[in-house]
Amino acid sequence: MGAQWKAKGKELAANARGKLFGRLAKDIMVAARSGADPASNSKLRLVVEQARKVSMPKETLERAIKKGAGLTGEAVHFEHVMYEGFAPHRVAVMVECLTDNLNRTAPEMRVLFRKGQLGTSGSVAWDFDHVGLIEAEPAAGADPELAAIEAGAQDFEPGEEDGTTVFVTDPTDLDLVSRALPAQGFTVLSAKLGYKPKNPIDPASLSADALQEVEAFLAAIDSNDDVQNVYVGLAG
Repeated sequence: MGAQWKAKGKELAANARGKLFGRLAKDIMVAARSGADPASNSKLRLVVEQARKVSMPKETLERAIKKGAGLTGEAVHFEHVMYEGFAPHRVAVMVECLTDNLNRTAPEMRVLFRKGQLGTSGSVAWDFDHVGLIEAEPAAGADPELAAIEAGAQDFEPGEEDGTTVFVTDPTDLDLVSRALPAQGFTVLSAKLGYKPKNPIDPASLSADALQEVEAFLAAIDSNDDVQNVYVGLAG
């Protein structure tokens, strides 16, 4: 599953794409609070680059920047909140949400965690490292190990998509490494802060039925509109 879980067999492509655009729009609005110019706002620049790579419509992207920067006169307020706990079979889970209404999100998370166990703040965070995660695509002949060394990444591992590589960085080095990777033959697809499990469970240690229960739990969590990212303590 890696550091960030992505659902298998997503809904129809159009629905999955709409959900991705919605989540990116939230990220853009939050990042734009610190300024509407990507050239002087590294966090915004990274999210904008990611949005462009997945072909977010220009109008949608620009509207999100203006809205987040307060240029449209609309009040935008998203709270960042983490929910920690366990999926079935004691698999650690961290759920990152951006919400405009905690009174809606909190009870929804409590319901979703009924098939697992909702913990308190810090209950599983100790078993995850806070890191930068850069998913990149190599040009022919590009060496991920050499690229990691030259760009200043801490580590690398296979990405979710075939042929891609995820470079793991110190949180403060995310922008620096993402800028350095193209010179090493890698095209950056996404760059964000996230969480990597310290002691991931091997999925092979779970029965097929148990793994299916975990997958179903994670899919239900991921489908919630306030959820931005789901980090899970499974290897692979």
